[in-house]
Amino acid sequence: MSDQLEQLKQLTTIVADTGDIEAIERFRPVDATTNPSLLLKAAQLPRYAPLLQKAKTWADRQGGSSAEQLNNMTDCLAVDIGSEILQIIPGRISTEVDARLSFDTAATLQRARKLIGMYEANDISRERILIKIAATWEGIAAARELEQEGINCNLTLLFSFAQAVACADAGAYLISPFVGRILDWYKQHQDADFQGANDPGVQSVSRIYNYYKHNGYNTIVMGASFRNTDEIRELAGCDRLTIAPTLMEELEQINAPLDVKLAAKNATSTEGRWAITEAEFRWNMNEDAMATEKLAEGIRNFAADQVKLEQLLLSS
Repeated sequence: MSDQLEQLKQLTTIVADTGDIEAIERFRPVDATTNPSLLLKAAQLPRYAPLLQKAKTWADRQGGSSAEQLNNMTDCLAVDIGSEILQIIPGRISTEVDARLSFDTAATLQRARKLIGMYEANDISRERILIKIAATWEGIAAARELEQEGINCNLTLLFSFAQAVACADAGAYLISPFVGRILDWYKQHQDADFQGANDPGVQSVSRIYNYYKHNGYNTIVMGASFRNTDEIRELAGCDRLTIAPTLMEELEQINAPLDVKLAAKNATSTEGRWAITEAEFRWNMNEDAMATEKLAEGIRNFAADQVKLEQLLLSS
């Protein structure tokens, strides 16, 4: 019998949740995803030292204010690391827009188009890129426009059903519900058994998956932010799962059978299509303390790591 990672690859598209080239080379996922936190870790690896210097040199040539040069440095590094990863994987790389733009639709659009242009300057087509945007109302509005331009988006930091509904209504290519961070919140606030199918993050993704498939949405569901392999097993069959190398290694060590938990042909939902309005979105987020707190926390943390990445580039 093959190990559970190999079994999972037969059911679900595996995405590497890392910027570490060596880990990607080892596990050979279809896609990969990065964010400021992962880029910060990757930028400290000796392998990427030349890319840091290249980013500084390129930004210096572009000129502009110090803030513009910092933006150019971090964007250049993100695109160059993404370009290297694309030499290894057959699929797509997700590259994130600066989290500090999460509530600014126009600025998000501008940065997304810039990133696509930089990839195309590296002779990489937009069909291999997902622009990663926080699933705020403003971010989802930007994704709606970008998708119409042929720029596919990964809506991240997704914690609520309302966010998922809005993303599907906007025609987003892919969403990243954060399974483990949902579990973190409930473990902090409730004393209950959250193992297996009782995991609230697993339940959230399962509800979204069934809603999408039952109602004929094309938006891809990619479970993310896993805390343990049980969560991964409970979502076997989901469109995509983005998994950290440590958890992929754990799955490699297990040879037990892996059961299918999600399948489009079996999807059922009592919830019909919902063209959610801004007022409805904001009210539903307001009523969901977990989603509101985790979304805000995620944006703050990504923004903080973006600043650390800028400081690393300045000091390199």
